[in-house]
Amino acid sequence: MNPNFARRVLLPLLVAAAAGLVFVLVVTGGGRRLPTDGDATSSADTGEVVAGSENTPSTTDDPASDGVATPKAPEASDERRDEERSAADLAATEPPAGLYAEPIGEAIAAPSSIGSLDPDRHPYRIDFAPTGAGIEKIVFSDYWRNAAENRRAVAHRRAVERGDADPPPLPAEIDRYQLTTLGRLYSSATDTWLDVPLLAMRTLQIDGAEVWLFGAVWSETAPGVFESVVRDADGNAVVEVERAYRIEDGPIEGYRLSLQQQVRNVSGRELVVTWGNYGPGDLDPDRDSYIEVRRFHFGYVMPQNRDPSRSIVLASDQMYDRKEVVDRIRDGDFSLWPNAASLDADLSASWFGSTNRYFGLAVHAAYDPPAATSKLLDPSVLDVRTQLGQSEDGGEVVFSLLEGGAKRLASGETGAWDLGVYAGPLERTILIDREPFAALNLGGLITYVMNSCCTICTFSWLANLLVVFLTFIHDWVVFDWGLSIILLVLIVRGMLHPLTRRSQIQMTRFGKGMAELKPQIDALQAKYKDDPRKLQQEQMRLYRERGVNPAGCLGGMLPMFLQMPIWIALYAMLFFAFELRQQPAFFGVFQLFGGWGFLGDLSAPDRFIPFSKPIDLWLFSVSGLNVLPLLMGLVFWFQQKYMTPPTTATLTDEQKQQQKIMKIMMVVMFPVMLYAAPSGLTLYILTSSCIGIAEGRIIRKRIAYLDTLPKDEKKAKPSKTRDKLGRMYAEALERAQEKQRQKQRGDKPKRFKDRK
Repeated sequence: MNPNFARRVLLPLLVAAAAGLVFVLVVTGGGRRLPTDGDATSSADTGEVVAGSENTPSTTDDPASDGVATPKAPEASDERRDEERSAADLAATEPPAGLYAEPIGEAIAAPSSIGSLDPDRHPYRIDFAPTGAGIEKIVFSDYWRNAAENRRAVAHRRAVERGDADPPPLPAEIDRYQLTTLGRLYSSATDTWLDVPLLAMRTLQIDGAEVWLFGAVWSETAPGVFESVVRDADGNAVVEVERAYRIEDGPIEGYRLSLQQQVRNVSGRELVVTWGNYGPGDLDPDRDSYIEVRRFHFGYVMPQNRDPSRSIVLASDQMYDRKEVVDRIRDGDFSLWPNAASLDADLSASWFGSTNRYFGLAVHAAYDPPAATSKLLDPSVLDVRTQLGQSEDGGEVVFSLLEGGAKRLASGETGAWDLGVYAGPLERTILIDREPFAALNLGGLITYVMNSCCTICTFSWLANLLVVFLTFIHDWVVFDWGLSIILLVLIVRGMLHPLTRRSQIQMTRFGKGMAELKPQIDALQAKYKDDPRKLQQEQMRLYRERGVNPAGCLGGMLPMFLQMPIWIALYAMLFFAFELRQQPAFFGVFQLFGGWGFLGDLSAPDRFIPFSKPIDLWLFSVSGLNVLPLLMGLVFWFQQKYMTPPTTATLTDEQKQQQKIMKIMMVVMFPVMLYAAPSGLTLYILTSSCIGIAEGRIIRKRIAYLDTLPKDEKKAKPSKTRDKLGRMYAEALERAQEKQRQKQRGDKPKRFKDRK
């Protein structure tokens, strides 16, 4: 290998390739982008499931019919359903004719809410919709849309705790963070778009006849409790249906939301009933997320032959990016569970959820020991299907449909399809440390994985360790997230310092060796300019004689490759860590200057100078002047201009031009691709780069000092201060130099027996 090529061309190319890979995967999200108004796709093109009109029964499976379109699930899903329901269970009697639903009492006009906006009492308030006994929105009591409102809320709370007579007002309710999947689905029966609330009731199947309970067919008997009755064509009551949302008191306990769903047979004869309702769908994208990170997740339990107790809930390899789900719907594959992997391994679902960057919504088994010990969604949910709808601004919305197992109900008997619901932040202290979420492994909703990348190649296990360590630094050492990030940089750089020092020494010695050989190499190039093969052979001979390894420069790249897992894990961790959401740096010192937003939210760009109106660019929109990425480019330029050792090898004009392009790319590309990145991440990279410059300068001074020592004093130094590879090169160089001196003196080479 030509060392000039390895050092001056291969090294920059590898660095640029690594940077380009990060740029493509992270910034562009593997070709994915947030949906825009132009992304809306009609239901006729995608064949999605559509909501039916009020009180309109339908049994059609044809999406093109005038009734309610229900896409047929894959055959594997039908086989699974048939296995779990015996033929006797599915053998329905003559179905009731003309089924329809209506409220038991008065129809809902303005449903009550449950929970509250008092953070000491409840984590949120749930507002219900008048149709489908669903949720219109979940308004959080202590989470806000942006950092400025969060600071105002904190100031209000502290003033109240101090007993101030005139505390600053709270931000408006519209500024509170709201969790909702409210969107619209097209009904071919009415040729209209219908609003579908979160977790709304969809259908019941009674002896094979489908009746719609979506619409104004519910009455409210208590806050969060809704009832409906299904009647036949003669007006006789067939079943009574109840949905009850129950929330516990307490700022943390309130996340234990339960949804009790019951059907009571009042027909006087036996019925076979199947339940279906809407489940978690698209959550609102994070406004500061410049890539699409919304996903769908499953937790599952292994079969009994592998887990006899069926008590261990796993969540690996069952995560789906939103784009993947949308593509499957467009291809006509509406089934999300069961899927090929779950059928092959005979897995049973324990929970199903959707997430955006910082929040999640999941339905899980009604696990509440000792009363309820099963961790399986079955029979409340057997199948999960997806469909495409439309948001208010015309964008696409992914909905999910949950279908429960069939139950045979005797006259007077009640069947239950109860669910647990988690709606809240992707916070480790809740999902990993609290019950029942810890037992159900709902921490699997927290994934430090960038878009379109597998868990292994993004080192999520390392990201989990880093977020735990960063939290420890914050909670027990410095009590500020900005300082915690800087201290994390110091610790990581300190751990990697021996490796960095060794590689820089190796690179420096290689450079010096090449500088000493430059006259001989130039002579060989002139002598064998017409014979490249002979030139390469002579160069290799020269390297062997002088003890110079032509691949020595590649050893200097080892720290970069070993640090890449840390960089990638840190990138994902700092991007997704809920702990950094709306947290200021350096104890909020910049916010003391008239509420200046600079570094007021480590999960968002630093916004040194915010713009009144965002500027839309090709890859992302710019909402302000961010100074940290620009400082990063300045640091890179300074490092290349003043800290990079001078070139010791002769370069062609083409190689010089390539080297110049590589330098420009390093200075420009990183600031561009990190311009919209979280300020916590750019703070880490900027700090690490500055420390790296200081570290390199110290190492080079140490090398220069050792080179000025007399040879005897150098030998007095313990050999362990030099790395093994360096000692090997030094010894080979000394032997080659001694051999050269013997030739000049005319000494005869010693025989082997003379060396004893």
